[in-house]
Amino acid sequence: MSLSTILFLFLAHLGVGIAFTLVFVSRDAGVKFFRFNAGLAAILIAIALAFYYGGANPGDPPPTRLSQLAVLTLDAAEAALVLYWATIGRMLAKVRPALVVIAVGGGLLAVVLQALALAADRALPMQVLTVASFLSSAALLGGACTAMMLGHWYLILPSMQVSHLQSIVKVHIASMIVRVAVVGAAVFLAIATSSPGQPGLGPSFRHYITSVAGIFFWQRVLFGLAGPALLSYLTWETAKIRSTQSATGILYVDFFTVVVGEVLAKYLLLATRVPV
Repeated sequence: MSLSTILFLFLAHLGVGIAFTLVFVSRDAGVKFFRFNAGLAAILIAIALAFYYGGANPGDPPPTRLSQLAVLTLDAAEAALVLYWATIGRMLAKVRPALVVIAVGGGLLAVVLQALALAADRALPMQVLTVASFLSSAALLGGACTAMMLGHWYLILPSMQVSHLQSIVKVHIASMIVRVAVVGAAVFLAIATSSPGQPGLGPSFRHYITSVAGIFFWQRVLFGLAGPALLSYLTWETAKIRSTQSATGILYVDFFTVVVGEVLAKYLLLATRVPV
């Protein structure tokens, strides 16, 4: 386990998540909104790839075919995203939908391949949960970031309908619910179905979460699940009364807690092999 791997997974999921959740934002947000967020997603994925290519140590095992394919797919998604950013509002209007499909589809496929590469030697149920964990992580990160950015955009376009913010907050809440369900299922499976002696599973994982080292797990639950769940609900209630500035302030805190929780989730996955 290395810091570069944690940052690679986190930044890749954040970048892919932003690209994915932009699909749910109305065009009324304007060309500059999509250009800014597409550029942000491209930068995050580029930094993630830099950590991957530059973070390998001499003693690390060689990458598997699945992990290599995941990176190549992410490279293709990054190229499409950069081209989309460069042409939005300028040219190639007929080609941009195809670029979006390649960027979003390629990004999501890369996330799935990342999960399969890390869980290749695990039982099928844990492989499925690892894939679900990675996809829900990307959706939660992207939803929190895009909602925060859209809320901030009301300072630039104050005449924009508040229903657009309400819609993206709904997407964020839905991703939050899915994320909690996936983490709950992964923890239950790790505790209930594993034999003793395997690292990160069964009684070992139960011992881990009840030991001093388990403080990282409980921080992940508090900051990454309970905090965003409460804050996303408060954002929804605030957006319903059309207080966009207050909703945006809450979303800033919400995004911070999601980031902390998902970084810890990547660490715990590599440390315990449980996709929390």
